Amino acid sequence: MSGTPETSLPSTLHQALLALLGPSGLLTDTTDTAAFCTDWRALYHGRCAAVLRPATTEECAKAVALCHAHGVPMVPQGGNTSMVGGATPDDSGRAVVISTTRMNRVHTIDHADLTMTVDAGVTLKAAQDAAAAEGLFLPLSISSEGSADIGGILATNAGGNNTVRYGNARELALGLEAVLPDGNVLDLMRRLRKDNTGYALRQLLIGAEGTLGIITGAVIQLQPAPRARETALCAVESAAGALALFGAFRKQDPAAVVAFEFMSGTSMGLVNRFIDGASLPLAEPAPAYALVELSSPRAGEGLRSLMEDVLGEALESGLVTDAVLAESETQRNALWMLREEHAEAQKRAGASVKNDVSVPLAAIPTLITDATAACEALIPGIRVAPFGHIGDGNIHFNLVQPEQMDAAAFSARDHDIMDTVAEIVRRLGGSFSAEHGVGQLKTYMMPSWRGGAELESMRRIKNALDPEGLMNPGKIFPAA
Repeated sequence: MSGTPETSLPSTLHQALLALLGPSGLLTDTTDTAAFCTDWRALYHGRCAAVLRPATTEECAKAVALCHAHGVPMVPQGGNTSMVGGATPDDSGRAVVISTTRMNRVHTIDHADLTMTVDAGVTLKAAQDAAAAEGLFLPLSISSEGSADIGGILATNAGGNNTVRYGNARELALGLEAVLPDGNVLDLMRRLRKDNTGYALRQLLIGAEGTLGIITGAVIQLQPAPRARETALCAVESAAGALALFGAFRKQDPAAVVAFEFMSGTSMGLVNRFIDGASLPLAEPAPAYALVELSSPRAGEGLRSLMEDVLGEALESGLVTDAVLAESETQRNALWMLREEHAEAQKRAGASVKNDVSVPLAAIPTLITDATAACEALIPGIRVAPFGHIGDGNIHFNLVQPEQMDAAAFSARDHDIMDTVAEIVRRLGGSFSAEHGVGQLKTYMMPSWRGGAELESMRRIKNALDPEGLMNPGKIFPAA
């Protein structure tokens, strides 16, 4: 190894962790730890005293107890796909990163309960594949599912593409196991759909972004595998047109609609420009697009007829200007690639400012129209590239640097841009964080958005479970 094998861990703690985790479970060489100290967007760059890689809940609990006893801050990290720096240590070098990637076992799949029991380090894709091998379906789907793991997904309450039908991660988790900041294990691994014995503590940990403990295991709800599925990409004139099309599908059969995604013409243009193999299967580019997917566990459900009937009327009325239906799984995957590569395309296009916001469905067109105008007035030439889950009101209102603008100069305006969008979101009764979390990117917004009794209640919960403030410090809560 060519890195610097230095660590700021107390020697007694270092030796105890080495004895507990072994050489492969304790990384201190900077060559080995560097990847754990930078987020996916390369927006945050921190340092850590070490990376801890426990292989079991028992190892994790003992490691946390040791760190707690020595007053060492801890940063939980799963697949490190956070968009808000939620899993990145600060630059003090005092904290340890605790990675769950070695905790990657699928324990059981129960066909009667329609559940799977997994370790936190199982990637979403691995969990999906395990369910599919049993003829079942894990409905949660996000663009980073090949690297994002179950623990991180639950810690951020990820939503993804299928929320309109199946809900966020919170709705899919029946049971949970977590290591608390002092090393105690909270065992909530129940497969019960009805359990009113006091506070629902698992719901407290879901969405807490690792500030209350480290999720180490979960019981996830499954569904019967779809036996009929139809997917279409539609060209529309605007977000208002996409919302009207969603209403047309929901009016015909709301239970059939699994996903309904919106993509702006600008964002789709970046995908076709920067992503190899991306190809728009329509006659010409459009101002906006909608990707709709219907499914059913019953074969011969008439989904193709439903799709064709709704799109036929929409084409006739001018609501949709063009559309293509997937004729095979290969074509379906190609359509979904156009949606899933938006974040990567924007990353390759230059510096970007991401606004993961949600508003009531009826307000989506106003959000996109007003925020576009406001951001274009703020920075002339800015590339406004919104996309997202129009079926549940979650729009990733992302802004990409102007072609000729310096990336660093653009990034320096991030608070100006986010505040401009947030003010419109606030006026429309929305949220500045729909599914990505607060992390360290938007902690400064918390006092004005979740202030008063709400923020104080959050602080009291944090102080009760983590009085020393050692678990993922600097995330969610602004500095005192």
